[in-house]
Amino acid sequence: MSKYRIAWLPGDGIGKDVMDAARIVLDRVRLDAEYIHGDIGWEFWRTEGDAFPQRTIDLLKHVDAAMFGAVSSKPVKEAEAELIPALKGKGLVYRSPIVRMRQTFDLYNCLRPCKAYPGNPLNFKEGIDLVVFRENTEDLYVGVEFNPVPRELSDLLTKMSKPFSLFKGLSGDEYAVSCKVNTKKGSERIVRAAFEFAKQYGRKKVTIVHKANVVRATDGLFLEEAKKVAQEYPGIPMDDANVDAICMWLLKNPFNYDVLVAPNLYGDIISDLAAQ
Repeated sequence: MSKYRIAWLPGDGIGKDVMDAARIVLDRVRLDAEYIHGDIGWEFWRTEGDAFPQRTIDLLKHVDAAMFGAVSSKPVKEAEAELIPALKGKGLVYRSPIVRMRQTFDLYNCLRPCKAYPGNPLNFKEGIDLVVFRENTEDLYVGVEFNPVPRELSDLLTKMSKPFSLFKGLSGDEYAVSCKVNTKKGSERIVRAAFEFAKQYGRKKVTIVHKANVVRATDGLFLEEAKKVAQEYPGIPMDDANVDAICMWLLKNPFNYDVLVAPNLYGDIISDLAAQ
């Protein structure tokens, strides 16, 4: 019997190629594991109306880990158009299976190392060694969206938010609303994970990435919780910066940064940038 049971989720497109390459590496190091295939991705949306079937969720509850490749994602109308005829017109709405997986299993800590290994001809600059901590369950990726916007929601937002009056008079199908949700718990635990990592591995600094100068409520909460956590780690310097400035400085001088921690969307963006 194998030591580990690993769910094998290739998904779509390049996901299958990446997983094939990963398997070569795992087999070469002789990892004592049983790999169990799981259904996920566009084909299961198209034929079943669910890109993350319940059987795959059940599988993930009974394994030690999962290896995931990639999945396709398309706009609402295109997604509905690709359903088999028997599923069209049933009100099915595509939701990203990777987002659902993160939320279902509370996979809040997306740790993304970005390191330039010596001899790699694709290195942007030699010596880069960054780690990005991305909160993985909240922010703009929570999936609370409206298009068209229900009249009840429009009336409530107009009543509760003065800036929303800019959209007063628009019909519900003339605009869309996406909710950005940051919680104290979610902010605290991802920032704490970043500081614990810095403490364990002797990292020199933790940088909080946000846009609290404009997105005052949600990013303001994230920054406030981050500062509280930082007080518990007096030996680790902390700074913070707006996400747009971070994108510029990561390109200009990546050596200014060591550990970065950010809400979901910003973490997604800066980790992709750093990977280049």
